Amino acid sequence: MDEDSFWQLIEACRPEAPDPDAEQLAATLTTRLAAGPVAVVIEFAENLSWALYRLDRREYGQDLSGDAFLYTRAAVVAAGREAYERVLEDPAEFVPYAADLVWAESLLYVPDRAYAHLTGEEWDRSTRYSYESYSNTAGWAG
Repeated sequence: MDEDSFWQLIEACRPEAPDPDAEQLAATLTTRLAAGPVAVVIEFAENLSWALYRLDRREYGQDLSGDAFLYTRAAVVAAGREAYERVLEDPAEFVPYAADLVWAESLLYVPDRAYAHLTGEEWDRSTRYSYESYSNTAGWAG
């Protein structure tokens, strides 16, 4: 799954109705990924971690707690590629997510749940990029 496929999957799974906290999105993504194969789940996790990592920067999260910052970054991803790219281009676009506490914590568990469904085992996930808040040291430098 390349980056374009990742965003296409997000868009295909986003519900048309409002989806506070991205619960419906997460459920649909989990169902799609749980259809297999495991390699696609792993690739989804890698793309999700990269998207979250890219938002892990001082100009977005300096006034947020670690959890709030993580869940808000997930909400930006859940909003789709167009919204995500607007935020990357202009940090002011992140402000409404943070100010209104728009969170998508459920998105973070999608790969783990799909993996568990496919394998019957808990996943000891280790992606190339950490999506934990403040892990992008270059984004927090200076």
